[in-house]
Order: sequence, then C-alpha cells, then structure tokens
Amino acid sequence: MLRVSPALDPRRAFLTAQWRHLVMVNYEADPAWLLPQVPAGTTLDLWQGKALVSAVGFRFLETRVLGVPVPFHRDFDEVNLRFYVRREVPDGQLRRGVVFLRELVPRAAIAVVARLAYNEPYRRVSMRSEILAGDERPRVSYSWRMEGRWHGITAEAMSSSQVAGEGSEEQFITEHYWGYTAQRDGSTVEYEVAHPSWRVWPARGTLDADPDALRRLPCLSHTPRSVLIADGSAVTVFSPVRLRR
Repeated sequence: MLRVSPALDPRRAFLTAQWRHLVMVNYEADPAWLLPQVPAGTTLDLWQGKALVSAVGFRFLETRVLGVPVPFHRDFDEVNLRFYVRREVPDGQLRRGVVFLRELVPRAAIAVVARLAYNEPYRRVSMRSEILAGDERPRVSYSWRMEGRWHGITAEAMSSSQVAGEGSEEQFITEHYWGYTAQRDGSTVEYEVAHPSWRVWPARGTLDADPDALRRLPCLSHTPRSVLIADGSAVTVFSPVRLRR
C-alpha cells in the first residue's frame, strides 16, 4: 500500500528517481546535541523516548529534475547523515520528517542544485559502491574519499526481508515522509517525499569513518543500535515550501 502524506498546494514534483539498495546504520544520540540543529517550527521526533541518528547509503537511479533527465547525472551514489523531527500543522495533522546533517554525492552539479533549491548540506566527494543484491541476504557497501582516505558504510542481511511492522523502529526510520531544512535567514523550508513502504532486512554492519567524514557527532563512535537494508522504490521529491513564522 502506498503511504504518502497529504499533498501540498500547489503540488509540484521537483525530482523523481529510484532509491535502491539502502543501508541504514542507526544510533541513539543525546537529544541535547541535536536540539540546536532542529529547524524552526519543528521538534525532535523520538522513538520510544530515544533520539535516533541514521547514516544512510543508497543508489539514486533514473533521476529527473523537473521531469528532465540530466546527462551523466541520472545514476549515482549518495551517503547522508540524518535525524528525525516532526511538525504539527494547523489542522492537527502530524508531519514526520528528517533533517540532514551531511549529504555526500559524487557529482558537483547535484550538490550545487540541492544547495540552491533547498539549502541542503551537500558536498561532492569521490564515491564507489559494491552491491551483491540477492533476494535472500543482500550485502551492500558505499565508500567515499575525504581527507586522504576512504571511509565506508557496509551492511549484510541476517535474515529474510519483510515490510516494517506498524510502530516498529524499522517503520520509524524508513517512513518519515517530509524533509525540513533551516535557511540562512533562520526560516525553514518543508518538502514532501512520497514513496511506498519498503521491505527491510535486519542486518549487521559498520560505519568506518573519521568523525569529520560525516559530522562530528559523539554517538557515531559507539556501537549502532540497529542496522537495516531496504529494497527501496520509486520516489518523488516535491518542491520546497517556506514555512511562515
């Protein structure tokens, strides 16, 4: 079943793509560290009272911007670091979203467009990936080069896949359908990300990165609380809307 959040008005697709072979390495973070990063108009979204941070690697495929495929920029890897927020809109609806602390891509044009359109913290780096995507127990890794060495995120499935259960940690991590980004003037933009529920594999995995390779965040030096692989799907990222103060 397609779970999408209600439409913005006007509804305009900014980007369409396939997000595939997702690796999610998840940590419990100190809320006090995240609170200064929370965009205006949103609050931390906690899972069972815990603030979570996820390092995520995945493949962008068949990418189109405003319906147009961009030559040499359709298929590429991304690695990002994110945490989770929520916003209650005037009609009482709850919108659950993510805030990106760092986003890494291998193409300069992608980083420039994302910074201009959304003020997202993109950086261009050299990247590579290895995907052994069997139906039973896939193994996926993403690597990027910064400060003279390769860093990486790797996961291997431990059992068969299933749709994330209602109210589970897996659902919390994979089903936040909004993005929120603080702007230079202190305001916030909101954008919708629509996709169906994903099948996920419980996995074992590691994040091998220096503190500044994603963001200097103390929890990243600890053991992850969970690791997931998700099959992914087609996604639509809608145009940003600036929230009223």
